Amino acid sequence: MKTETDTEARIRTSIPDRNRVLQREYIVPFVLVTSLFLLWGLANNMTDTLLAAFKRIMDMSDTQTTLIQFAFYGSYFCFALPAALYIRKKSYKSGITAGLLLYAAGAMLFYPAAKVGSYTFYLIAIYIMAGGCSVLETTANPYILSMGSPETATRRLNIAQSFNPIGSILGILLSKYFILGNISLYSVSGTYASLGCVLLAILAVMVFSKMPIGKDTDRQDGLVCTLKRLAKNGLYKGGVIAQFFYVGAQIGVWSFTIRIVMQELGVTESQASTVYLITIICFCLSRFVYTWLMKWISPSKLLIAGAALSALMSIVVALTSGSGMILVIALVLVSVFMSLMFPTIYGMALSGIAKGDHPQDSKIGASGLIMAILGGAILTPLQGIISDHFTIYASYFIPAVCFLIVGVYGVYAVKHSR
Repeated sequence: MKTETDTEARIRTSIPDRNRVLQREYIVPFVLVTSLFLLWGLANNMTDTLLAAFKRIMDMSDTQTTLIQFAFYGSYFCFALPAALYIRKKSYKSGITAGLLLYAAGAMLFYPAAKVGSYTFYLIAIYIMAGGCSVLETTANPYILSMGSPETATRRLNIAQSFNPIGSILGILLSKYFILGNISLYSVSGTYASLGCVLLAILAVMVFSKMPIGKDTDRQDGLVCTLKRLAKNGLYKGGVIAQFFYVGAQIGVWSFTIRIVMQELGVTESQASTVYLITIICFCLSRFVYTWLMKWISPSKLLIAGAALSALMSIVVALTSGSGMILVIALVLVSVFMSLMFPTIYGMALSGIAKGDHPQDSKIGASGLIMAILGGAILTPLQGIISDHFTIYASYFIPAVCFLIVGVYGVYAVKHSR
């Protein structure tokens, strides 16, 4: 019987296992970068609760309160491409540093906003804070994809993104006990300013941590050449469109969750935020389940199933006003079924680029997928307009349509993989 020589054994062990999600040398940077996913999850869901807070504090319409989401996700759109160009020229660590600095600055601006008592000042603070989150997302997502084999990139990103809802849970808890428990401008501002101080401490840790630079060593093509190549990639273009509608659906669903629960169950903002917390916990657990299922079922097929079920539950919310717990359960199930969408669309859209002749295009490509978060800025105010002119329940037809569009992308991805 033929035995393996020492040389053959060394060669075998030196070849990376392409089915392994994470190689040993990436464990430390993976953990550090994954921790950032908690931070923008925290900001996203604290911001969602602000709609209910400002409606009470300043007696605003639903359309007016959605300007919060317009500022937040509009900032994502504006900062994503500059962030990609910056990390392409510098490094991933430079992008992380810049993102944390902007995030902290925006959060701390909430305190002078309370002194002035200006809604516009708050929107400016939210815009700067969200710009930092945009830089962090634009940096962290492609960094995670690059930490190992392209074959396992989508699973790796789903694992990292699974910690994003943990930050969301922390954000809701902060809102529940420090903002919605005693609603005032100072409860809002004090919470965010304190977060800013914590972010500065995290920034100090990241600056002094030893991490791979992650700078491109290949020849850099011009931005126009990169954009032309991306424009020819159907899976990528479809991913940007799908991401736009998914984020619009997600933010719309979560922005009005507290308001709907208040109406259906007759409870206060703080009590309704408990249901919102349960929703995010279910969202988090479901993402781990989806990641586990990807061992046997392709991400694109899971995306189709999740999109169809999310659309169905959104329609149930739109049509069953006054049904109490039945509607609330459907509202929670929307989040359960949609939980895989962001990282799955992201990973599928960039997977072909990472495997191609120009893997450096991933950084600019990543910025396009982050810019697609503009869907939250455009579609959530549209949902607010429908809520003001019809009912808050009818506004959930918007997410239903968005989920169907995501499902179409899943079908396209299945055909593309054949």
